[in-house]
Amino acid sequence: MSSEPLRVIIIDDEPLARGSIRALLEGDAEVRVLGEGTGAEGAALIARTRPDLMFLDIQMPEVDGFALLEQVGAATVPAVIFVTAYDRYALKAFEVHALDYLLKPFDDSRFASALAHAKERARGILRGEVDTRIAELLKERSEASRSRFLIPVRDKTIVVDAADIDWIEASDYYVTIHCGTAAHLLRQTMDEIETQLDAALFFRVHRSTIVNIDRVREIHPLFRGDCALVLAGGQRLKLSRSRRKDFEARFRK
Repeated sequence: MSSEPLRVIIIDDEPLARGSIRALLEGDAEVRVLGEGTGAEGAALIARTRPDLMFLDIQMPEVDGFALLEQVGAATVPAVIFVTAYDRYALKAFEVHALDYLLKPFDDSRFASALAHAKERARGILRGEVDTRIAELLKERSEASRSRFLIPVRDKTIVVDAADIDWIEASDYYVTIHCGTAAHLLRQTMDEIETQLDAALFFRVHRSTIVNIDRVREIHPLFRGDCALVLAGGQRLKLSRSRRKDFEARFRK
């Protein structure tokens, strides 16, 4: 076993959360924290530091944890400890694939346990062992898209085909699904519904907005790198600058 400490980065949009993890790592001679940043900064940080181990928050407003993994690619992702608030879909996926995670708020013993497992996985990768769990997780997510949604409306339930959805907006603990002139309220979070949509057809253009890219007709530059998208029905939606590059890449495939 190499005597060199494992190279660690921390990806979380909340500075206090990053600080808590960094404090728990202090004094551990087996690791060295090389950097920290937000989800939007994650891909560049990984490329610059080439870490052995990464603490990765899932719920981040600009670029969330799963989106970052897809940006980086499963083949180049280091060993990961996922950090998440309660999310039954994510927790089930982590458990199915035997991935290490920390559920906020976590205590010192849970942190130590997850870190010990992740260290072993990181050392295995350094020895040349192949770990397919992240690739399997991303493949499962890409194949889990739903073709229709059941939406309760007063005394009945209506069926909405995913292909008929123009765009989706966050409404606290609900989402509003827009289909033409109709708007349907569904009790799910944006993170939850995003995992159920076909990633080839739907794109999260802003933390509070998902758009069917087949409905986009115009892109108008705004200040500081943001853009306004005009849909076929005339709606104008904001495309955040941190997501613009990935969004435009969809039209080159």
